[in-house]
Amino acid sequence: MTWTLRHIIKPGDIGYLTYLHGTTYNQEYGYDTAFEAYVASGLAEFADSFTPDRDRIWIAERKDRIIGSIAIVGRPKLNAQLRWFFVHPDYRGHGIGRKLMKEALRFSKQREYKRIFLWTTSELSKARSLYIKAGFRKTLEKRRVNWGKTINEERYDLLL
Repeated sequence: MTWTLRHIIKPGDIGYLTYLHGTTYNQEYGYDTAFEAYVASGLAEFADSFTPDRDRIWIAERKDRIIGSIAIVGRPKLNAQLRWFFVHPDYRGHGIGRKLMKEALRFSKQREYKRIFLWTTSELSKARSLYIKAGFRKTLEKRRVNWGKTINEERYDLLL
């Protein structure tokens, strides 16, 4: 299977990534529209404040269709946040997630970030497995009601 990777945001990307996250996480985990709004607001903020020296988003495509994404968002004190890590269910198991993670880590090291952190939920076991393989360690866990259900939020950190 062939696919390409780009890091330039095109018109429609923010909306389509929001749609993919919203529909997929609803089908797979029962997240409601509050989750989609959370993704939309974060992506909109990213697009508005994008700084090429600090931030990057990678978009995986197959035949001009978005099938995956990951982003690094620069934060204060040489920290970065990994966000919007996603591989469409139809394309999982083809190494896309590993390649996206590799690019995000490479960029973070080039930008001399000292720490990358991310937030996820305990339900996302396949993504969590990739985080752990990349060297991330769980540093915080909290249980709360969000996105229409009770979830276990987890923070992972990677020291570079």
